[in-house]
Amino acid sequence: MAACSAPTGPPASNPLQRELEAATSGTGSLAHLRKLQRIADQNGGNRASPGPGYDASVDYVVGVLRKAGWQVSTPEFDLDGDRIRNVIAETKTGDSDRVVMAGAHLDSVEDGPGMNDNGSGSAALLEIAVRMGGSPEVSNQVRLAWWGAEEVDMDGSTHYVETLSRADRGNIALYLNLDMVASPNVAYLVEGKGGCDEDAADGSTEVARVLTERLAGTGVTPEIIEFMCDSDYMPFMDAGIATAGAFTGDDEKKTPKQARRWGGQAGEDFDPCYHASCDGLHNVNVKALDHYTDAVAGTLGYFALSVSRLSAR
Repeated sequence: MAACSAPTGPPASNPLQRELEAATSGTGSLAHLRKLQRIADQNGGNRASPGPGYDASVDYVVGVLRKAGWQVSTPEFDLDGDRIRNVIAETKTGDSDRVVMAGAHLDSVEDGPGMNDNGSGSAALLEIAVRMGGSPEVSNQVRLAWWGAEEVDMDGSTHYVETLSRADRGNIALYLNLDMVASPNVAYLVEGKGGCDEDAADGSTEVARVLTERLAGTGVTPEIIEFMCDSDYMPFMDAGIATAGAFTGDDEKKTPKQARRWGGQAGEDFDPCYHASCDGLHNVNVKALDHYTDAVAGTLGYFALSVSRLSAR
């Protein structure tokens, strides 16, 4: 356990937040991770895109979403002659001129099943989708995405943003990215400032603040960091859309200060199985997965009812 006392975030500000935070869990996310692990096992040990493991992952996510009542599409993009599908799910409720969006890349690297990177983000988002359902009582439409070919060059999310009309891009109030939210030597991080783009939309600060508060409400002490510049928020940032990232660390070393704050081993990688064959279910920190599943659910619940505090882009 970390030496510092557990923080207490502000209480949920609306009924949807309270409902989602109470309903979602790391256990629920883990059930989806087990399905993704099985898919990798049946397809050469990975879920890389293009590839049969990725295709089967798409089919699984689409089936769960449709059963939960979401409007689902699988727009394709071309990668060196291969057709790859993204998964886009939208609520049937809420104003489509004010879209609250979150996403996670569904593909793994070729070297392993990718349970932390990024089965964890994909599974957490799927758990939230099931608990929210496709017709929640919201003011703003909620749109969720599972991206292909992030591990290539963020191709799926880049194609999606670049092919939106200017009006459709303008309708997206914010984008929240989940990429590696269950690292075994965990860091509780929120990407939300500076770094790769000093001109990130002003609203990014507000998105990061809310996610940080919801993480604090789960009993951990999160830290807002600069964007790492290497995940699917990049095309949204480039389009001037407010964004933030949920992240628990990759192959960087945990500092002694971070170990005192979060526990774990100083001097060791946050995820020693990053981009490796050992990134299986045993590599997943279920406690971290639980914290981030709840916190992202609460963040989406907050913004689904109001985006008024986001600065104009």
